[in-house]
Amino acid sequence: MKVMSARDAKNRFGEFLDAARREPVVVTRNDRPVGIMISIEDAADTLLPEFLLDKDPGYDGWLFDKVSATLARVNSGEARVHGHDDAMAQLRERLRARTSGKTA
Repeated sequence: MKVMSARDAKNRFGEFLDAARREPVVVTRNDRPVGIMISIEDAADTLLPEFLLDKDPGYDGWLFDKVSATLARVNSGEARVHGHDDAMAQLRERLRARTSGKTA
């Protein structure tokens, strides 16, 4: 991983960008790491898009409604909360059924 001072990153910005496209670049100030620059391609493999990219309009409202409805079903006894292992088993079964063309 390349290391570059903040001053060098500012003064040689084109080189800084080129380096970040090849590998992550740690940015230092007073010899202490203060940031990191990664390429957009590398960022796509992380959770950063979830935080930085715009969601479809209405997504937050849709998600809130789904979570609220699920909590209401749990609170009314209509649905129940599953433990992690049970939930993962159910998810695997649903995926298996979906990929085989059936619905679970």
